[in-house]
Amino acid sequence: MKSRTGLRVDVLEGARIAVFSLRANRLRTVLTTMGIGIGVATLLAIIGIIQGLNTSFHRQLATFGANTLYVSKFPWIIKGDWWKYRNRKNFTLEQLPRLRAMAPFITAMSPSVSRMSDVSYGGEQVSTVRIQGVNHEYLTIAGYDITSGRYITEADEEVTRPVAVIGADVADRLFPGISPLGRSIRVDNRSFQVVGTLSRKGKMVNESMDLLVLIPFKTFYANFGKGRPFEIAMAVGDASQVGMAEDQLIGILRRLRGTEPGEPDDFNINKPSMMAQTYAQLTGALYGVAVGVGLITLLVGGIGIMNIMLVSVRERTREIGVRRALGARKRTIVIQFLMEAASVSAVGGLLGTTVGLGTAKVVSLITPLAADVQASTILGGVFFAAMVGLLFGIWPAARAANLDPVEALRYE
Repeated sequence: MKSRTGLRVDVLEGARIAVFSLRANRLRTVLTTMGIGIGVATLLAIIGIIQGLNTSFHRQLATFGANTLYVSKFPWIIKGDWWKYRNRKNFTLEQLPRLRAMAPFITAMSPSVSRMSDVSYGGEQVSTVRIQGVNHEYLTIAGYDITSGRYITEADEEVTRPVAVIGADVADRLFPGISPLGRSIRVDNRSFQVVGTLSRKGKMVNESMDLLVLIPFKTFYANFGKGRPFEIAMAVGDASQVGMAEDQLIGILRRLRGTEPGEPDDFNINKPSMMAQTYAQLTGALYGVAVGVGLITLLVGGIGIMNIMLVSVRERTREIGVRRALGARKRTIVIQFLMEAASVSAVGGLLGTTVGLGTAKVVSLITPLAADVQASTILGGVFFAAMVGLLFGIWPAARAANLDPVEALRYE
């Protein structure tokens, strides 16, 4: 009990002396606080921005739908020899009804082919718009909603009607303040009548998903050529069945395309989760480097604390000698200097946390990145900074406690 009481007295007395010392050396305290604060701010700003990027990416990825699959002769992310994929056989329109009949787990299916083009109306023009040929089931797969007008019908497909459903960005830029329904837009000097508008989806990897014009698949081929390979977009009944559906689809596609046993697949089944895996691989290294930079900055701040504390020990050598001569124990001296280092570091951590999270929040306001700032993060930042101060204050505290009282009293 006496030991606990003595420790409590040492801590309280150490804290009092530490506060007095910090107030007596205001300039030194401010400079030391800035050093650790910059380190904490850098680390938390980097972590906050990267976490915001991750949240934004996964939110955008969710717009693809968890129950969708996309079959193509090309993988979404090509690794290795591009010509290996280029020389694969194209899918044909005649294969689609056979595929649908052989795969009862598919609830919606659409061929999909696209190109980039300029779109104009009157004197207005929008560049690099994705013109996509699809069928009447594509809306269910892609997860868009119709905000006005209607979507593509089977009749539009059968007679290759030149109709278009336009994305939100195209509608806003070409038809500000007026309804686009019934008006004709021009795509590569070809006229298409707008019959509907799509709901807004936002951006995916910094590319707008609303710079889009959907037209009937056969209309696309009639206007822009039949030589373009297309992919097959499909929806599975339930997200939990996607893995099973993918396994079954491999066998169905091999039979449909006449792939001999032992030969590799000459197609790829793409899905949104593959993009998430690739994204994690690409950002994992970036995350490590960014956090490393932040930790190095924090390390520099910690070294600054240690240097300042060593200077403080040298300046207060006589004071330490007097206290030891009057009966102060080594533990008391150690606690005093550790409290001083932890206090200045904690203050720097509080300021750094505020600046770092504030920076991440500002970035979230001017970019699509999301920032989730919680009170626990602030407390964690202050605690972490205090631990850094304790760590780098151990050597100066030990050096102060181990001073010889007699020699310390003689120090000038």
